[in-house]
Amino acid sequence: MGILLDFVLNREYSRKEDIHEIFGGQQQGGISTPKSHPYVFLFTGGSGTEYGYADEWIDEDCFSYTGQGQVGDMEFVRGNQAIRDHLEDGKALLLFERMGKGRPVVFRGQFFCQSWRYFQGQDVEGNLRQSIQFHLIRLGTEWSKGNRGDSMSAQNASKPLGELRGKALAVGTIPVKSNPEVASRNYYERSAIVRDYVLARANGVCELTGRPAPFFRKDGSPYLEVHHTRMVSDEGPDHPLYVAAIHPAAHREIHYGINGEQLNQELVQKIARIESALSESIDGGMG
Repeated sequence: MGILLDFVLNREYSRKEDIHEIFGGQQQGGISTPKSHPYVFLFTGGSGTEYGYADEWIDEDCFSYTGQGQVGDMEFVRGNQAIRDHLEDGKALLLFERMGKGRPVVFRGQFFCQSWRYFQGQDVEGNLRQSIQFHLIRLGTEWSKGNRGDSMSAQNASKPLGELRGKALAVGTIPVKSNPEVASRNYYERSAIVRDYVLARANGVCELTGRPAPFFRKDGSPYLEVHHTRMVSDEGPDHPLYVAAIHPAAHREIHYGINGEQLNQELVQKIARIESALSESIDGGMG
């Protein structure tokens, strides 16, 4: 899982000493992709304004980030591909804001790429070209509003497991071309679909230890916590193969225990076996 991160939101850091000397990656440009660590570092600032675009907040949850490429149409290669495919590749997006030449960068949080779109912009030679705009959702927004989000949605509580699984698999891991104005809404809908399926799949039993949920919620549902095995945090959507519902004690041990990484890998293997069995029983039964 690479070096554990301890970046603090809104704190200043040296791009060279605190990021590249530790994690590696390209030291120039807006997108840095270290080879040996599961992170993609993004750097935003005012440099794009001279070409007719600027990174900006679309709403309180969604940040518009422009892809890389100086001349000609932007394509999904190198850094742009790394952003689009970060979940499929098991990497976290970490955004920093430049404060000016020779000054520190400020950590703005971990993000998830929900969607993207093309727009017409200028390249460094002043020619119109196809540019890429990513719609990034800052993880933690839903939790900061007081909604932990580990209880199943009422509309999905009585639906068959096969139906929930089909929806969870359908959302996939690669962001789609979409309108930025609906990015936040689509993000929460997607997150809820994956969460509801995983909780239904666990059926009140920890998917790591086999222990029953420690208690029941006020609505009568068993209390388990949703854990993302490939993410730095446990916020946001992911593929069902890499999300589990586990006992809160096991959850804390994965994050803070001396054997946490080993337990996390054990969980990955168990979920793979569970999904394989479900694929045979559900998908095979439909064939």
